[in-house]
Amino acid sequence: MLMARIVTGVASQAFFGVALSLCVQLARPEVRGRAIALVMNGLMLGTLLGLPLSTLVGEHFGWRMAFWVISGITVLAALATFAGIPRLGRAEGGGRVRQELVVFRNPRLWLVLSTSTLIIGATFSTFSYFHPILTEVTGFAAGTVPLLLVGYGAATVIGNTVVGRLADRYTVGVQLVGLSLNFLFLAGFAVFAHLPVPAVALMTGIGLVGVTMNPAMVTRVQRTGNARPLVNTVHSSFITLGVIVGSSGGGMAINSFGLRGPLWLGAALAVIGVGTLVPDLLRRSPAAPEPFAPVADHPEPAISAASEPKAVCAARS
Repeated sequence: MLMARIVTGVASQAFFGVALSLCVQLARPEVRGRAIALVMNGLMLGTLLGLPLSTLVGEHFGWRMAFWVISGITVLAALATFAGIPRLGRAEGGGRVRQELVVFRNPRLWLVLSTSTLIIGATFSTFSYFHPILTEVTGFAAGTVPLLLVGYGAATVIGNTVVGRLADRYTVGVQLVGLSLNFLFLAGFAVFAHLPVPAVALMTGIGLVGVTMNPAMVTRVQRTGNARPLVNTVHSSFITLGVIVGSSGGGMAINSFGLRGPLWLGAALAVIGVGTLVPDLLRRSPAAPEPFAPVADHPEPAISAASEPKAVCAARS
């Protein structure tokens, strides 16, 4: 089981790195943020539907059948990807490890990557402990929590779609607003966690502005570095690091400060995340779009309007 978890973890990181690079190649420059949001909505829908589906199958047919069903869905996704994505030539300047690593000499790229870690860490410090917070502090019955989590998942889909619409033009501004609102929602949840209505409203707010920053995060990283697979894969690893930092830090906060501790930790991480945006805010206006970093020295031309539906299908796959 441990080895299987490691293999699936490595595979998912590699998949997201390549998927985001393909997304950039398939979409026109002015709609890349929206295209990234479309791809990332797969992750949001997986969060919304995956856990209830696997739980339902596991309860009726056993936990092994849940894994078989997930494996079957994975095979279908692979076939859809194979059929839907057009064959693309290797990007010029890509594929050589030494050339790919040069971009990591840019200190600003590491700062941008740390922003993503803090955005995800702030959210997952709380998300990982929603169940005990909602049952032991707010007072909801255990059977009600899955329904509340479905509502949270729906909020992430909505937020991701909105951020995707804004990510191209307001890349840094979207992250500033998202982190600021997430701080307010997390701090408010910590204060009013004992009240059911405010607790649910604030939890939904966290869903709207937490992991939904992904399109803006990806766009900012690609503009700072490039849109090649290695940069996107490393970025995925920094996002995973945020999950680890948030979840483990939240557990330690519970040991020291009780079940409200993860909420305060998330609020603190959000404030630090705002600090990582300061250099970009000082360099330019958040509303001023920055030229997108090319995939290659001589990138392939954007797809034509006639082939746009095929590109959307590919991104959706």
